[in-house]
Amino acid sequence: MPISSDPRTSRRALRLLASAAAVVPVLASFAGAGHAATQPFSPAAKVSSVSAAAAVDLTDPRKKDIAMQLVSSAENSTLDWKAQYKYIEDIGDGRGYTAGIIGFCSGTGDMLDLVELYAARKPGNVLAKYLPALRKVDGTDSHTGLGSNYTKDWATAAKDTVFQQAQNDERDRVYFNPAVKQAKLDGLRALGQFAYYDAIVMHGGGNDPQGFGAIRKNALKKAKPPAQGGDEVKYLNAFLDARKVAMRAEEAHEDTSRVDTAQRVFLNNGNLDLNTPLSWKVYGDPFKIS
Repeated sequence: MPISSDPRTSRRALRLLASAAAVVPVLASFAGAGHAATQPFSPAAKVSSVSAAAAVDLTDPRKKDIAMQLVSSAENSTLDWKAQYKYIEDIGDGRGYTAGIIGFCSGTGDMLDLVELYAARKPGNVLAKYLPALRKVDGTDSHTGLGSNYTKDWATAAKDTVFQQAQNDERDRVYFNPAVKQAKLDGLRALGQFAYYDAIVMHGGGNDPQGFGAIRKNALKKAKPPAQGGDEVKYLNAFLDARKVAMRAEEAHEDTSRVDTAQRVFLNNGNLDLNTPLSWKVYGDPFKIS
């Protein structure tokens, strides 16, 4: 299907969402490849750099909420990420319905995983009856067996704290935790951890040429991360440069303001711990966290 080049109508489009089962091992293989391509480093140096990253961890509740707000500013033009549990629409990107706080898609498997988790935790819930249809449409843009009733029931389910927690847990398992884990292995502090997370949200963690692994691999060709004895600022600049190349490879991502006027601003300000207050722009819209 055609994709709009307007970032306001396509900011959720063309995210290369990997299956939940594939993301963690893929990220682990990226880590191995990255280390193999660079000079060896001492275990003491690695422990020191990783410990430094752990000092300001994005998993801290306040830091994590900041990360969610930053992503929501780009994905939904609002800092109110919790209002997105009920979000669902077909944005015409060939992935069926896109929904929830991280853009789970009916055509890419992660929505199916989410609804299966919800059914396991709350049998007979309002979405459980759609599981057969979700299994059939997986890998396609079809709405067969879903349709308007499904979108209405999704909105109803979104009021349920069990479903909200399921969305939180799948977001963490598939996107947030693998990204932060790899960033910490690379010796990166909160800003670097967020840069990894934002990249995997948009590009996915699979083997695609524009996926997170490829972005990181290309960055490693230009600079070493702290865990390998490199300079953190230099490495993050290399990572953001590689991220922009990947974004520009897709029409729907060609606006790189979420890097240029957000993450790069924080980096240029030396805010590696992602401390507030934060001011940035995405697609020209200003945002601030006090």
